[in-house]
Amino acid sequence: MNNGFRRENAEMSMPMETPQEAAIMLDCQGLTRTYSEGPQDLTVLDRLNLQVRAGERVAIVGSSGSGKTTLLNLLGGLDRPSEGGVVIAGEPLSGLNEAALGRFRNRYIGFVYQFHHLLAEFTAVENAALPLIIRGQSKKAAEQRAMQILERVGMQPRADHKPGELSGGERQRVAIARALVTDPSLVLMDEPTGNLDQTTAATILALMDELAKESACAFVIVTHDVGLAAHQDRVLKLDAGKLIEQTPGL
Repeated sequence: MNNGFRRENAEMSMPMETPQEAAIMLDCQGLTRTYSEGPQDLTVLDRLNLQVRAGERVAIVGSSGSGKTTLLNLLGGLDRPSEGGVVIAGEPLSGLNEAALGRFRNRYIGFVYQFHHLLAEFTAVENAALPLIIRGQSKKAAEQRAMQILERVGMQPRADHKPGELSGGERQRVAIARALVTDPSLVLMDEPTGNLDQTTAATILALMDELAKESACAFVIVTHDVGLAAHQDRVLKLDAGKLIEQTPGL
């Protein structure tokens, strides 16, 4: 039975493996980001290393200002590192120009931002379908796919409503649907459950579990939510510009 999350192309299908056996989906080596602050440079990320395998869910925790959002921006190709590099699905992002990087993000990466960034003039289904329309799919096909995902996040009854008619939690669910609609290989999430009630957050967690198992989607989740972090395969703490392995559940 097609649940709406299977890979559309055979080239993207992956064998069912545990995260420990699966191919490396995300690989960062020596990742450094330095900003010029007047006469003094500020190094936010310092020769950071990170590997995430297909189907693996990794939580990143850390204090405010530790560089978590900076890291997500680098992983998603929204910013360029000062040193080091990011490789996703075997493709070094440093070798892509801006146009190619945009196409790569659309094909391989889903983003869930702390703030939903929905287009106010579009309905929920139109917002969720937008990445597919950008890819070149017809509006009808894109919205059919978007409706499948909206149903999975409990938003199908509100699909024709615009963001101004939705609650904060509903808008966040639409944003999550938008991130998943392209069937990405890697999903980057910044506080994805921050605006959700406990029941809805549990639904989203279950959906992430299904995606990781069914389509080998990898997740990197920045969060302050201890419960959300403990639910993932690994928990890493960002401190002094580096990632430190934590024990999930502690």
